Amino acid sequence: MLAITERVVTTHGLTTLMVTHNMEQAIRYGTRLIMMHRGRIILDVGQDEKRRLTVRDLIARFVATSGDSFDDDRVLLATP
Repeated sequence: MLAITERVVTTHGLTTLMVTHNMEQAIRYGTRLIMMHRGRIILDVGQDEKRRLTVRDLIARFVATSGDSFDDDRVLLATP
């Protein structure tokens, strides 16, 4: 499904907003990554920096920025 969306967005030069809890998709798609925690923006990553991010980096940035632990087993177990 994302392949179709990506093709339509790219072909027509559309501006889109993707909301996801999947960190791999958040890193892979788009030109900007905004992470929220408890209703507040805690991380805003531009395109160049986002290209270098890994899921592990993103989790580390979450912990450092939020001061909270990251305990979502689904994401932790899916991290290579």
